[in-house]
Amino acid sequence: MKDEFESFAIGLESPPQGGFAITPDDGTDLPFVTRAINCGAAGTLHVTLANGSDVTLTIAAGIILPLRARRVWASGTTAAQIVGLH
Repeated sequence: MKDEFESFAIGLESPPQGGFAITPDDGTDLPFVTRAINCGAAGTLHVTLANGSDVTLTIAAGIILPLRARRVWASGTTAAQIVGLH
């Protein structure tokens, strides 16, 4: 399929180019720093952001959060069906 935008540079304002399922883990960083995270089931999301900050957010189901996260922690995360977009 032809991609009419393939010659354009990808910036932070660009839509994500890929995605992956996230299994929260207290000891392992994600394979990619995300551009956004989607949670299919509501709950809390404990993440380490790209700059090293740890935050816990309350998430509604189906929301896409523009987060540059490098880890999703098992402890403190109750949201489910988590997808990272990069």
